[in-house]
Amino acid sequence: MIRSMTGFGRDRMVLNGREILVEIKSVNHRYNELYVRLPRAYLYLEEPLKKLVQENISRGKTEVNVTITNVSAPDVGIEVNAELAKGYVNALRKVNNELGLMDDLSLSRITRFQDIFNVVSVSDNEEEILSDVKTVAGSALEKFVSMRECEGVKMKEDILGRLDSIEKMVGFIEEKSPETVTLYREKLFAKLSEILSAQNIDEQRILTEAALFAEKIAVDEETVRLRSHIEQFRTLLDTESIVGRKLDFLVQEMNREANTTGSKAQNLEITRTVIDIKSEIEKIREQIQNIE
Repeated sequence: MIRSMTGFGRDRMVLNGREILVEIKSVNHRYNELYVRLPRAYLYLEEPLKKLVQENISRGKTEVNVTITNVSAPDVGIEVNAELAKGYVNALRKVNNELGLMDDLSLSRITRFQDIFNVVSVSDNEEEILSDVKTVAGSALEKFVSMRECEGVKMKEDILGRLDSIEKMVGFIEEKSPETVTLYREKLFAKLSEILSAQNIDEQRILTEAALFAEKIAVDEETVRLRSHIEQFRTLLDTESIVGRKLDFLVQEMNREANTTGSKAQNLEITRTVIDIKSEIEKIREQIQNIE
């Protein structure tokens, strides 16, 4: 099953007193790039989360955003630097004694020195948090992959329709090409008839010229290869493996055969058909740019 590189998955749960929110989103990209954003206190979760996500994606630019909020207990604590506070008190009292001031030091005055307080994270059970975050991330990942697969189904249907259209146009070229040779031979005979008397026309020469012309404009090899590429395309679309780069290569080959066919065309209808084929190939190319 093909999958789009564009996807989004989100889930939120409250586990063990923590509200955990995980959002996963991706856009198309030539390579596999993954970014994980976590609260500073939980950076140790980055590598396990990367491993979890990378097991389910192979291409695209993916962002994982995680928010963790304690709902049953504070996630930070306050510590007092007692030694620093004593230093402030001793220094102020020394000034009082030297200047003969009244000692009116109180707790409220000491608290104005904010550097005696330190905000620290409350110790957490890292294994428990990792397990909970992976649970939420796994649920968000399922939604993310499901969206990619749904988009992939739509892309596959669109591509198959365009392949059918190209195949029909290839058939038209195969039918029209011999008619071009016949028409050329008839025009050549008529032109020589105007110049020469009927008894002086070398029919063998006309046949030879027509044969050379037929060889020059023959597109049998190109149409056979086009049909082969179309069949390979359909086969790849039904495989379970990653096919994005293979499809990209096939599109290049299809475009090459179409260009060669167009350069050989000596018929306006064939030329117009080749233009339509190239237009369909370009639309397929745009689609596969977003296939994982």
